[in-house]
Amino acid sequence: MSALIMGLHRISQRNLPFVLIGGGLPQLVALAGRSKSYAERLFDYPRLERLRVDDAKAALRGPVEREGAKIDENALSAIVAQTQGYPYFLQEWGYQAWNQAGGDRIVEADIPKVTELALQRLDESFFRVRFDRLTPVEQKYMFAMAELGAGPHRSGDIAAQMDREVQSVAPHRNSLIREGMIYSPAHGDTAFTVPMFDEYLLRVTKSASAARPCTS
Repeated sequence: MSALIMGLHRISQRNLPFVLIGGGLPQLVALAGRSKSYAERLFDYPRLERLRVDDAKAALRGPVEREGAKIDENALSAIVAQTQGYPYFLQEWGYQAWNQAGGDRIVEADIPKVTELALQRLDESFFRVRFDRLTPVEQKYMFAMAELGAGPHRSGDIAAQMDREVQSVAPHRNSLIREGMIYSPAHGDTAFTVPMFDEYLLRVTKSASAARPCTS
């Protein structure tokens, strides 16, 4: 990161016709600033948020209609509500909706099964791959966040949920930020970088509890 910023700074000083367009997770601004103090002056950092409702519906409706099919308004609303406008999730729900539809129309009655299949695929790949690479203590930190809800959460509240002191879990929080699992939207706050990760972790907890044998 430092080398890239230094190179672009030199290019800017020489007024050379070169532009860099990149993307990253929410912690990109802080990482750039820590790499080189002048990075905040060198780049613009527009935020790409989740899609607005109308844009999310258009992203689903367009491909369907180009294939000569239809998707009902209620089905669109249900999918947008489930995905929270997150682009990758819209793709996943759209894929499942297309495969589950009977005939040439996607209707609201299709969506419960679509959601079940989409979550199953996300749990087995998108979420699980990220979660499995964490250390046990990092996983415990994530579980504590999920138990508190979607967030953001104060670092002290997460530590308390783990029955630990803030200072003792701070290295694990920093590690999770570096790995792109969480970020700090404001000083002392912590949030998941990916929507619905808290729901995935709660499903993992529920599944583990259900699999635990009962003792008399």
